[in-house]
Amino acid sequence: MGDSAGDVKTDLKFHGPIDGNVLAAMALARFGVDRMFGVVGIPVTSLATRAVSLGIRFIAFHNEQSAGYAASAYGYLTGRPGVLLTVSGPGCVHGLAGVSNAMANAWPLVMISGSCDQRDFGRGDFQELDQIEAVKPFSKFSVKATDISEIPNCVARVLNSAVSGRPGGCYFDLPSDVLHQTVTESEAEGLLAAAEEFSHREVIHRVPNSQIEEAISLLKHAERPLIVFGKGAAIARAEGPMKKFVESTGIPFLPTPMGKGLLPDTHKLAATAARSLAIGKCDVALVVGARLNWLLHFGEPPKWSKDVKFILVDICKEEVELRKPHLGLIGDAKQILESINKEIKDDPFCLGKSHPWVEAISQKARDNVAKMEVQLARDVVPFNFMTPMRIIRDAISAVGSPAPILVSEGANTMDVGRSVLVQTEPRTRLDAGTWGTMGVGLGYCIAAAVASPDRLVVAVEGDSGFGFSAMEVETLVRYQLPVVVIVFNNGGVYGGDRRTPQEITGPYKHDPAPTSFVPSANYHKMIEAFGGKGYYVETPEELKSALSESFSARSPAVINVKIDPYAGAESGRLQHKN
Repeated sequence: MGDSAGDVKTDLKFHGPIDGNVLAAMALARFGVDRMFGVVGIPVTSLATRAVSLGIRFIAFHNEQSAGYAASAYGYLTGRPGVLLTVSGPGCVHGLAGVSNAMANAWPLVMISGSCDQRDFGRGDFQELDQIEAVKPFSKFSVKATDISEIPNCVARVLNSAVSGRPGGCYFDLPSDVLHQTVTESEAEGLLAAAEEFSHREVIHRVPNSQIEEAISLLKHAERPLIVFGKGAAIARAEGPMKKFVESTGIPFLPTPMGKGLLPDTHKLAATAARSLAIGKCDVALVVGARLNWLLHFGEPPKWSKDVKFILVDICKEEVELRKPHLGLIGDAKQILESINKEIKDDPFCLGKSHPWVEAISQKARDNVAKMEVQLARDVVPFNFMTPMRIIRDAISAVGSPAPILVSEGANTMDVGRSVLVQTEPRTRLDAGTWGTMGVGLGYCIAAAVASPDRLVVAVEGDSGFGFSAMEVETLVRYQLPVVVIVFNNGGVYGGDRRTPQEITGPYKHDPAPTSFVPSANYHKMIEAFGGKGYYVETPEELKSALSESFSARSPAVINVKIDPYAGAESGRLQHKN
């Protein structure tokens, strides 16, 4: 039951009156939606069923929050809006997690929620909520169909808004009375045809050539230039021109965590292992599809030089104006890089591997990698975080191409994994992202398996992160998705009970610590309850065997890895020690 790319059956005929459920499904199919995620119930069950009959694959979840995270990640991986379907009231509220996550990460998502009968609004109707007002703080655009005739136009507008400019989360409200209204077949076709004018993306203006020339001049005359790119460059599919630009100029590059893989981490100009040196000493930084937010220390001292000149490439004018870079290039990352490459072609420059800046970055990266490899080389049992992470790294690397999509979630688990696990292909890393969102793991896994059915999906999760959405292992089994979930089980948040004797006091001192879970929990048994494969491992040999077997099977599995509860540390912001 794995995913397959099939044509959406937009020509399927419904005989007799067309109700709002059918018309909404027809509009979604007509305007390019081929996958939906959600939880059905009153009043949207029929909408999901009709969508499936039109060739849209519907992935049914246990929880709207996980479904929303899946829809957001699907939008990122495909560049098309991920569509989330929820019931009214609390279903819509639960789905806001996905909408807000999409907004924070600038990923295209559309949430469609049923809502109460318009005539009964304000009277305490079933699951009544002013959903348009509720979603406003979390979405870039929202619209409500007050009559069946508005449905196709609303669908077209909301899908278009999700991908226009900076992508983000959008909302479409469908009252239950509108879903039960009807039109004739010919009226439906007329409404769909009229709405098509809204179903095309806006044309992105090109950056003036003078600005392209200025950017090149700044980089050409810099002593210590650096390229930084993020998931904005990844969603723009900018890997081709980025590779050409990096290799033609010889400028070192630094990816953000989810920018990893746009160019391979193993590339000779990768500065990830020399991050502190790269950002601390560079004098000109070309930042492509990455915001100067907390992930990049706001582009400010002491992490960055006070004299660094930023060239900021972003699709959003407001973002550029907020950051006040030396030079802002507003537009599509791929198009801008192509323009830069075209201009450089007539007057090429290249730092060369013997350039002092390149040599300094390369040497520092080699030194830091060597230090880390010394730690990784030791087999520590009971497991710390490094030993199992090395074994997982090697197993993923052995898969080859197409590389597995890695989902990384947790505190220590994600922090260590970011340094150890290697990305070699674009859009193969999904993690807590701009918002540092916990609970995304299983939703992201399902989205990745649906979006890229030719790839294995491997989740490396802390036990706390896994717990947010663990019930969705049943969804993995139900759809037989090629997902292997590896749980680093250290008994709680950061590692269970870390309290000092002085902190264990008061009337509830015998309660478990706020950071504690049940020690040695059998998380692998959960997936076995639904017919999946579970593994419990404590040694390198057991972990290697479980990875080999589960990777070969390409079927749902959970590997429960016992970690020393004292191996971790409290973790919040990204800790970069390079």
